This record gives sequence, C-alpha cells and structure tokens, in this order.
Amino acid sequence: MKKALVIGGGLVGSLQAANLSRKGYEVEVYERRNDIRTAEISAGKSINLALSTRGWKAVEMVGIKERVEEIAIPMHGRKIHGIDGELSFQPYGKEGQAIYSVSRGELNSCLLEQAESNFGVKLHFNWKCEDVDFDKSEAHFVHYETGEKRSVKADLIFGTDGAFSAVRASMQKTPRFNYQQEYIPHGYRELLLPANKDGSYRLDKNALHIWPRGQYMLIALPNLDGSFTCTLFMPYEGKNSFASLESDEAVDRFFKEQFRDFYDIMPNLVEDYRSHPLSDLVIIRCFPWVKHKTTLMGDASHAIVPFYGQGMNSGFEDCSVLDELIEKHDHDWEKILPEFQESRKPDADAIAELALRNYIEMRDLVADPDFILRKKIENRFYEKYPDKWMPLYSQVTFSHIPYDEALKKGIEHDKIMEKIMSMENIGSRWDSSDVENAIMKML
Repeated sequence: MKKALVIGGGLVGSLQAANLSRKGYEVEVYERRNDIRTAEISAGKSINLALSTRGWKAVEMVGIKERVEEIAIPMHGRKIHGIDGELSFQPYGKEGQAIYSVSRGELNSCLLEQAESNFGVKLHFNWKCEDVDFDKSEAHFVHYETGEKRSVKADLIFGTDGAFSAVRASMQKTPRFNYQQEYIPHGYRELLLPANKDGSYRLDKNALHIWPRGQYMLIALPNLDGSFTCTLFMPYEGKNSFASLESDEAVDRFFKEQFRDFYDIMPNLVEDYRSHPLSDLVIIRCFPWVKHKTTLMGDASHAIVPFYGQGMNSGFEDCSVLDELIEKHDHDWEKILPEFQESRKPDADAIAELALRNYIEMRDLVADPDFILRKKIENRFYEKYPDKWMPLYSQVTFSHIPYDEALKKGIEHDKIMEKIMSMENIGSRWDSSDVENAIMKML
C-alpha cells in the first residue's frame, strides 16, 4: 500500500486525506495548529465560506454531504442595502439555486472526523513543517510544545498548508520555480452581529447582505446560532479607509452615516470593531505545483481574494479533479501529477482574475441601474435559451465549467452586452424580440 503524507489539516488537506484513504492509500496528516475539534468554534472568527456546486461535488465524494447540509444555510441571492436604507434583492441563479453559508471551523471538523473515523487517516497536530526534501520525498517537522523533531517519508506528499505554505517555501528554493505574491490595497475587518434575545435573526437569514458603497463595502453572512458574520472591506489609506477610522468617534460616525440600517441593529459597535484584527488580502500565483512526488494544492498553490466565494470551492475542486485523474490513469502518478498541474493552473489563474473583478461588482455595480438592467436582460435570455447563454456568475457558481473557459465566455458576453446596452431606448425595450434577435446575431 502506498503511503501519502498530507501537510496541512485545513479544509483542502482534510478533504484530500479522506479521499486518498478512500482510494486505498495509507494516509497521515500533519497540522501545525491544535485539533480544531477540541476548540470552541464560535462565529465571526473568519470570513464565512460560501459553499457552491464545485464544493458540494467534493464533499459528496467523501460521503459527508448530508452532514454538511445540517450546518449549511442557503442564500438565494444578494440583499442590497442602499445608503438611503432601501432594500433590493438580486437572485443568484434560477429559482431554487443558492450558495450556502457555512462555518469554516464546523466544516473543517466534519472533514477531519470523516478522515479519521471513517477512513482511518492518522492525524498529528501541533507539528510545524520545517522543510521538505523533494529528492528523498521526506518532510521534516518540529513539535510546537515539546520541540521534538521528526522526519516522515512517503510515496506521495501533498502540500495543503495554506497561502503561506511551508511546503511551497521549500519549493521556492529549487531551480526555476516561479512565484508571485500580491497584496491588494484593501484589507478587511470583521464584526459579529448577534442574534436577537430570542435567538432570531436580525436580518433576512437566506441572503448574502451587501452594503455597496463604491470603493468599500460591508457584507453579512448568516450563522446557525442566529448571528451574522459581517466583514468590512475597505482601502488601507485615503478618505474612507481603515486609516481614517483611528478614533472610536470616527468609527461610530462612519457606520452611522454609511450603513445606517446596520448601525441601528448592531449593539456594541465600536467595542466589536476593535475586538477583531485588521487583516490583509493576498493573491498567490506560482508554478510548477509538482516537484518529484510532492504536489501543492489549494491556497498553497493558488490563494485568491474572497469576492467570488470560490477560494474553498476551487481548492475542493483540486481534490475532485485529482480524484478523476487517479481513475483515468489507474493510480499512475507519473501521469497523474503532470496532467493535474497543467490542467488546473489556467483555471487557478482565471478564478484569481474573476475574484478581483467581482469585488468591483459587489462594492459598486450591484447598486447601478444600468448593471441591474443588464442582469435582467441576461437572465431573461438565459431562461429562454439556456443552451446558448449562461451568465458568468452561474458558470462559476452553479456549474463545473472550467474557470478558464468561464472567464473567456464572460469576456465574450461582456462585449455583446456593451452593444446591447448602447441600443436606443434599451430601458423600455429590454424584453423585446429586437433585443433578443440582436443577441442571437452576435452569438
């Protein structure tokens, strides 16, 4: 039996470990943190995850779909909060389609439990990876508490240890390894909107709430306990920025002026704002992902900003793509690993680009009348001719179309819709046969 070593026991690592064991490998996981299953998992500790079609396929692959459904809350669309307090709703897809808010900690616990209890994966916590010897297929660890050192050999090694991966750091020391790290000029700070005293939700439970304000925005995702994990995305510097909110008075005034309906229902605003750290947003691009028998997966190979809700979903898709390649090549890793990185790299680059684009859409365009009209035209055409047109968001979120292909189709659709939106009196004839025929001709 071949031995597989998974370095990093987060979402992608625990999923990959469970699946490899399911496929007949002896699997060990080494994770630098404590066992999250023994920690108190509270809401508001990290940006909530939005589980969508690609992610559901992967959790179903390891047999925990029903368990995850118990901790997932469907969000059928965006609830837009205007600066004047006006609310509007934009559905994400067709009727019945939704993305699902899920706690990172709860989901990670489910995956670790499945890996250990159902598939016999050996889990080791508090072990920090110091480096990897790719020629020997051996990783070196040190225990955080005892200082004990340990070397582990394996037939296959998977680096699933996040955006600041130790496995990737070892790869960076090898010849011809390309690496790029980019921080965007915006950061984020979280707040926790508690439930009402009776445990009910203060906002609509089944929507992703957005307060779009041009260069910045506030979002809120529901938690099972009636609370919402809220995140303020904003530039570090400038007029409306984190630098401008140094005093408690400035924080209070800013929320009161810009997010009044949120301000009115948020107790202990300033105290909660100060209790959460200001965090960075980073994009990681690198290649190759494979060095001999060691492979990078998830954020270790392609960390992205969170604005398309695809960070976890794309990492999970790494696991399901690799699973398909194991079947295709009958466990021949000399064929599996090269094809894995060659096929996934364009998709990783595409979703990084799409996530940045979606930030502009979320913080600015969703409140723009022309954008709303354009979406109405697209959705109407999609409903009538689903074989000819699928909106970009649906391609990314509700299908398994490769991200790279979705990006290319999205660019083509943009060009068509720019011409449609420039048609005379488009606001009054958007649902006419003229518009429909014009789209048909350009397709």
